[in-house]
Amino acid sequence: MKVIAVDDNKKDLKLISSIVGEVIPDADFTAFDNPLSALAKAREEEIDMAILDINMPELDGVELGLYLKKMNPFMNIIFLSAHKEYGFEAMDMHASGYMLKPATESKVRKELAELRYAEKFGDHKRVFAQTFGNFEFFVDGKPIEFKYKKTKEIVAILIANKGAQTTNGELIANLWEDEGDPEKKMSYLKNLRQDLQNTFTRLGLEGIILKQRGSLSIAKDRIECDLYDWLEKKDASKYKYMGDFMKQFSWSEFYMADLDEFDFDE
Repeated sequence: MKVIAVDDNKKDLKLISSIVGEVIPDADFTAFDNPLSALAKAREEEIDMAILDINMPELDGVELGLYLKKMNPFMNIIFLSAHKEYGFEAMDMHASGYMLKPATESKVRKELAELRYAEKFGDHKRVFAQTFGNFEFFVDGKPIEFKYKKTKEIVAILIANKGAQTTNGELIANLWEDEGDPEKKMSYLKNLRQDLQNTFTRLGLEGIILKQRGSLSIAKDRIECDLYDWLEKKDASKYKYMGDFMKQFSWSEFYMADLDEFDFDE
């Protein structure tokens, strides 16, 4: 599970960091004394829980919490404050908890026992990619809609490549197998990439698509995927490959040939 704490008071931040280390020793924990740095982190990685000081310059805890909830509606947010009067704001945004300073181990344990999204704590991902059978891409349980159909196909290619950087040339070769005007294809690809960025930004999915100059890749750790789970857990996976893989795309045959020959005993 990924946990962050944000407090511009370094003494208070050190205290809450120490407590989290004791109470949740296995957490992937990061402390921030700057809320903007914490926000940048959340755009790159999906955060499971955030402990936020209310009174901070530049961006206060409530505002930061609202941004974080847009990125991950199932994030558990616990507010930390020296004052009681911000409790209404915390309740209004359906926070998981509210602690008065100074933080103590007992207070943290109490809040952890009452997490709003306890059943999803530590293993929930907003995004699910279905690759067995037809490809589908779900966000918060709903199929995602792009402006262009081929934008979804780009996502499928990136997932099929399992986190490897995929160049523009490779994308074009898969998207348009026939001969055609290379300049027109590159121009269209730019539109598709922009559609991809706009859609993911609107849904608060920054950091799932990793961009380099002239290439893209998928952040495997940010999504749940039947293919990845099956390859990792083998026979223990709840997903089973039955001989169909992204079957609406002709290029998937090349990937399926490898899956058909996959031997877990190797």
